[in-house]
Amino acid sequence: MVNRASLDPEARVLYGESLAAPSGYVFDAAVATTYSLDFETALAAPVSLALFAAENRDEILGQPLALLEGAERIADRLAVYCDAGHIQAQTQPQSRLCSLLEKMIIEVAAPQGGAFHPKIWVLRFKPQSGTGAAKMRLLVLSRNLTRDRSWDISLCLDGDVTRRVVPLNKPIVDLLKRVPRLTVQPVAEEARALTLDVAADLNRVAWTLPEPFEDLSLAVNGIGSEVWAPSACARMGVISPFCDDATLTRLARLSREKPVLVGRSDELAACSPDTLALFERVSVLDEMAASEDGEEAEPESLQGLHAKAFIQEVGWDTVLTVGSGNATQAALANRQVVNNVEVFATLTGKASKVGSVENILGAQGFGRLLCPFVAGEVSAEAAAVKAAERRLEEDRRILCKAGLALRCERAPAVGEDAPGWRVWLVVSRPLVLTSVASAFVWPITRGEGHRCDVLAALAAGDDVDLGVMPLADLTRFVAFQLTDAGGETRLLFSVGLPMEGVPAERHSAIFRSIITNRDAFFRYLRLLLSELGDPFAAALAAQGAGGEGTWGRGGGDDVPLLEDLVRALCSGDGRLTAVERLITRLAAEDSATDPVPAEFRALWEAFRAAMPAEADHVH
Repeated sequence: MVNRASLDPEARVLYGESLAAPSGYVFDAAVATTYSLDFETALAAPVSLALFAAENRDEILGQPLALLEGAERIADRLAVYCDAGHIQAQTQPQSRLCSLLEKMIIEVAAPQGGAFHPKIWVLRFKPQSGTGAAKMRLLVLSRNLTRDRSWDISLCLDGDVTRRVVPLNKPIVDLLKRVPRLTVQPVAEEARALTLDVAADLNRVAWTLPEPFEDLSLAVNGIGSEVWAPSACARMGVISPFCDDATLTRLARLSREKPVLVGRSDELAACSPDTLALFERVSVLDEMAASEDGEEAEPESLQGLHAKAFIQEVGWDTVLTVGSGNATQAALANRQVVNNVEVFATLTGKASKVGSVENILGAQGFGRLLCPFVAGEVSAEAAAVKAAERRLEEDRRILCKAGLALRCERAPAVGEDAPGWRVWLVVSRPLVLTSVASAFVWPITRGEGHRCDVLAALAAGDDVDLGVMPLADLTRFVAFQLTDAGGETRLLFSVGLPMEGVPAERHSAIFRSIITNRDAFFRYLRLLLSELGDPFAAALAAQGAGGEGTWGRGGGDDVPLLEDLVRALCSGDGRLTAVERLITRLAAEDSATDPVPAEFRALWEAFRAAMPAEADHVH
C-alpha cells in the first residue's frame, strides 16, 4: 500500500483496503485498539485480513462461510482492545458467529478513570515466500471499529522490521505493553503474549513517511507522565466533533492569528459565544456531505463529522496532528494528567508543499464540504437528555467493574422441548445503580425477546436465570438495556463476561449451524484450501462458485478439487489439518443430515493416512 496523508475529501480509503497485505506478503498478526465496536464490523475484519478485501462491509456480511473461516484463521492472531461497556448491542438476535470473537475482543478501562479512546491497528505481515524480513503497518484512525459512516481521517504507515530499536515508536510500544494490564476481566495468556510479541517487533520498525512530509512523531496521552498538546504557532486549524469551552479557549490563545474551527452543531451550540468569537471562522459539515456522497444512510449508523485534526503553521512548516483526541479536557491537558487514553501522530513538512491552514481547510480543500455554524440555543429537553446519558454512563461503568460472570449447565428435555443449556448471570455482590429505573439482560444470540428483568436481582446480589438455549447459542456476550428514572433515555450495550461450564463441543455446534448442507460444505472446503495470499480464489469460494452438486459444478469438477487437496498435502502448511478438523466437527449421528458426502469421507481416509504426523497446526 502506498503511504499517504491527505485531508482532501476526494482521497477516500476503504477500511478493508487499509488492512490488506502489501504485495508479496500475507497477514501474520495484529493488535487493534478502539473505543467502541459492533459485532458485524468485528466479524468482517478477519475476512479482510485473512481472505480477501471487499468493497464494503455488507458484502462480507452476506457470506457467512467467509465469516466463519476468517474468524477461524485469525482467532489466535488478532487482539482487539476496546473500552469496557462500549461494545454495541442490538435488540435482534446476533449471529452465532459472534461467539467466535470471544478470544479476540478484550475489554479494558482507562487507568485515570476516563475513556479508553485510542483507535489504532498495528499489523505484521510475513513474506509469502517464507524468507526475508517482516513488514509492519501502523494505522492511526479517528474512527471506531463500527458501521460509522462519518467523515474520518486516517494515517497509514508501512515499514520494515529492522535489527535496531527505533525510539520514535516508544509511545505506541508502551501502550501495547500496558493494555493487557488494563483489562476488566482476566486476559488470556495467548492474547497477552501476542500483544507483547507485536510490541517487540514494533519497537524496531523504520517507517516510510508519506509525501510530502519530512518528520514524524507519535504520542499517547493517559498512560504515562508525558502529555501531548498543541503548542504555540502562527495559525491553527482545529477539526474536532467534540469540544468544550476551556480547551477551545486555550487552543485559540496558542495561535497568533485567529484560528479556524470545524465542529459539530450540537457541540458548538453548547459552547459560549465568547469562546467561539476567538475563532476567525467556525464551520460545520454541510448536510449534503454528512453521509457519503449525500445518499441516505441506515438509521442506526452514525453520520456527520468524526474526524479529529490539529493543523499548525510553525515557521516555514505545517504541522499536522491526527488521531483519536478531541478538543476536550479529557483528551488534552497542559502539563496535567489526562483522563482519556488517546493516540496522536504528528507529521511535519514544508508549508509550500503541504499547504497552509487556509489551503487545507479553505474553499479549495476540506472547506468545500463545510458551511458556517449558525448559533442556536440548546433546548432544555436536549440538556436533560445529555444529563440523563451522563448518569447512565456512570451506572454502565459500575456494571463493567462489578465482577459479573456467567455459568452454564446442561438442562434436561421438558415436554417437546429438546435438551439444552441453562445460563445463569452470576452476581457476586449487591450493586447500587442510582439512575436506573429498569435493567434488562439477554444473551446476544437470543435477542430482546428473551430478555430478563435483573434490576432487583442486581440490587440484592442474587443470581439470575437467563433461560435454556441450544448449544450453538451459548455466548459470553450479553446485552444490557438500562432506562433512566424518567423513562425517556435508554442505554443499550454489550459486555463480555467470564463463562463457566462451556462445553468443548460448542464450537462444533456453531459450525454445524452454518454448514448445513453439501453445497455449504464444498464451498467451505474450497475456502480452507485457498492458499494464503490468493484473495481471488478465496473470494470465489466464498461466493459459491462451483458449489453445486456432489463435487461442485458437476462430475467433472472433482479433478480441480482433488488437485487442490494434493497441492495442500504437498505444501505441508496446515491446510489439510484444518480440513480434518472440519470433518470431525461436522460428524453427525444421522447420515441423512450429514453435510459431508460419504464418498468424500472415503476419499479423505486416503489423505488422512498420507498426512505427516507433525502437521498438527492450522491457522
